[in-house]
Amino acid sequence: MRETISAALAGVVRYEPALDALTVAPATEVDAAIIEILHDALATLWRRGWQPVELHRVVGRRGHAKHAHLLKDAIAAYMAGFAPAAVDERWQAQLDELRAYAPQDYLREFGRSGRLERVEVVDTALTLLAILSELPPIELLVPPPGTARRSRARASGAVHRGGTRLLDRVRGLLAKAESTDYPAEAEAYTAKAQELITRYSLDEALLEARAGDAVVPLARRIGVDHPYEAEKAALLDAVAAANRCYAVWSPELGFATVFGFDADIDAVEVLHTSLLVQAHHAMARSEPPGGKAGRARLRAYRQSFLVAFAVRIGERFAAAAGATLAEAVRGVGTADLLPVLASRDEQVRESLRKVFPRTTRGRGTRVDSVEGWESGRAAADRAALHAPGRR
Repeated sequence: MRETISAALAGVVRYEPALDALTVAPATEVDAAIIEILHDALATLWRRGWQPVELHRVVGRRGHAKHAHLLKDAIAAYMAGFAPAAVDERWQAQLDELRAYAPQDYLREFGRSGRLERVEVVDTALTLLAILSELPPIELLVPPPGTARRSRARASGAVHRGGTRLLDRVRGLLAKAESTDYPAEAEAYTAKAQELITRYSLDEALLEARAGDAVVPLARRIGVDHPYEAEKAALLDAVAAANRCYAVWSPELGFATVFGFDADIDAVEVLHTSLLVQAHHAMARSEPPGGKAGRARLRAYRQSFLVAFAVRIGERFAAAAGATLAEAVRGVGTADLLPVLASRDEQVRESLRKVFPRTTRGRGTRVDSVEGWESGRAAADRAALHAPGRR
């Protein structure tokens, strides 16, 4: 069975005859072979830098929802063989995010729950294997399961719990900002969220420095979905810079790698997600009508809107940075805060250089709609991401 599957994936034999043969063969033998090959593929991909959430996402982009569903089941079954102590907590957090829990006989359950014919089950599995075989190696950011004990990237469990509570409050504020139709309300909620994040980040940096905690910067890949991926990545870069992080965009894979300290990356992720929602709401309220005649105009408008939104957000963050730092310094003193921030920034830069020794600046996106540009800048102004005197 393995030989037949491997030959079909490699194109040595024609796909349709191989699919027919596997469909009529004993299901237990075929399923065992598919699962074995699938788990081997996962082990290879983990060593090549892929992590559960981003693998699930790229399979959904290149295939369909059913392929992503089957992959999630396979990941859960594969990970069941590892003791918790041998799995990095960041990895476990991704499994929890995916809600990856599956029975051992997950291939049969996949077909039963989806009411799929046997040929559909086998075809889905083979297509998933083909997608996985085409994925390139990427940067190894988190130790694969079984290769290292729990990460010690966070030096304090108390800090982690405090950060979790803060993010819960921030998400609540941003949810209110996203749901309102009144710009002033969105401004107030978003400003308060950024204020909480900034205060927490600076406090955490000082506490860790004074305690001598060995906290190190991390890197996390954040997905950027089509359409208008480049424009959304530009917004992510602006948010990352505002929160003392650096982002490297990988357009061929649809994600950006964000480098920074864990709490700051958390802030980047939740703020970027919320800003995208707010931008799309504002864009929908102001965009011109579509239809066949206006399709090109609508696309140009949306692209220009998102470019302007990202640029304006970046400008406002840059303008607010000096005032925010000055206020923080007045509170704790230059000798306390500035060396800490400088040291952390150099640590983050060094982390980025190790993973990406060479990076290039992307070309700017052409703006073809003045109307979209002006509306995007106006929407960014209304988003008001900082409270007075705060970044």
